[in-house]
Amino acid sequence: MNNSVDSLVSPQFAGNQPGISILIAKNGQIVYRKAFGSANMELNAPMQPDMVFRIGSITKQFTAVAILQLVEQGKISLQDSVQQYIKDFPSKGYTITIENLLTHTSGLVDYTSMNDPDPYIERRDFTPEFLINYFKKEPLQFKPGTKYSYSNSNYLLLGYIIQLVSGEGYHQYMADNVIKRADLTHTLYTEEKTIVPNRVQGYDRYNGFFENCYYQTLSLGFACGDLLSTTEDLYKWNNAVISGKLVSKTYIDKAFTPYKLSDGTFSTYGYGWFIEPIYGSLCIHHEGQTSGFIALEKYFPQKDIYISILTNVKTSDDKTDFSDNRFRLFDKITSLALGRQLVKEVNVSDTLLNDYVGTYSATFNKSTLTIYKRNGKLYADLSNGTGKNMVLLALSQTKFLLPDTTTTSTFEFITENGKVTKLIATQDKKYEWRKIK
Repeated sequence: MNNSVDSLVSPQFAGNQPGISILIAKNGQIVYRKAFGSANMELNAPMQPDMVFRIGSITKQFTAVAILQLVEQGKISLQDSVQQYIKDFPSKGYTITIENLLTHTSGLVDYTSMNDPDPYIERRDFTPEFLINYFKKEPLQFKPGTKYSYSNSNYLLLGYIIQLVSGEGYHQYMADNVIKRADLTHTLYTEEKTIVPNRVQGYDRYNGFFENCYYQTLSLGFACGDLLSTTEDLYKWNNAVISGKLVSKTYIDKAFTPYKLSDGTFSTYGYGWFIEPIYGSLCIHHEGQTSGFIALEKYFPQKDIYISILTNVKTSDDKTDFSDNRFRLFDKITSLALGRQLVKEVNVSDTLLNDYVGTYSATFNKSTLTIYKRNGKLYADLSNGTGKNMVLLALSQTKFLLPDTTTTSTFEFITENGKVTKLIATQDKKYEWRKIK
């Protein structure tokens, strides 16, 4: 596997460009731990496996564990309302519980998605009180418990509740009761001005060129996204969590269980982790994205395989498919770690790709599928919003794989009398889409 990962990753990080750190563990042993690219382009400093990155929203599971510690100690209950701790927080006509916050089922607007007239607001240093006041009067998006909607506001509130219940600052509580107990030596909450050994520089990429990333204060993330760590510390963290070192197995099992909504259906989120099948295997995972950084961790409990990937470039406005290729690389690393063979693409002429471009109507419901071409590849958008910018990889001249779906999905284009008339989508079952224009 080592040679396969090397040959996959190294060509994409040749020269002085932002890099990547990768760790893969199987059956309790690290089997792959390497870094590629640059930790600092201005100094031409090579990336090393023990370097420290911002991990963004992976912070949420640390906050979730701290909340579960307080629940286990009887200091709070999962069914307590927010107002039991934050007295002036508007109830908005419904009870919003601690569990609603943990599972992103509160209906609270995400404060990081709100528009602000100050274009430089993310450069300011914030207190949690300021951030809570920033969004607390916004109306609920839905009745708590009825839907899942990822919102950073949930974990901001949880961090503030940890402060109120413990009687000490969130960062201090986390350092003493979570990070230290997990024996993490390179995981920390800090400030931009603090000297952090082996901290890497983050980058953006615009119009094909790398730039130092946009300054975004760490205090904006607070309990939902301001932690720094390494690939190896994230692996140690996973081990500490599943071993019951931080909180009992009873509560970890709840954290690793998708939340049941009021209509009886399940979301794909527990307490601080996503839980869903990937390539047919249960995966407990999370991603973090913040200015200049992307973090990813995946744990496959049935196979005892753990993967952590940290990179110091985040692109939100690149006019190329750089970001798509990066996320596809992360997926290919996962495939190799699971022992899967990588898909070998075949070349399809532009003429044939153009024939496949168009709008297709489902024969089984009223949805439509748009196939379009970008940078020499086909992409697909579903009208119902369940799939967007889905790349298609050519397996043959007519059959394409959708690599970014959690289960194997293919599109096969059918030509009749010299014209493309439909496509057959296969995902567990076959579905027909007729070309309408």
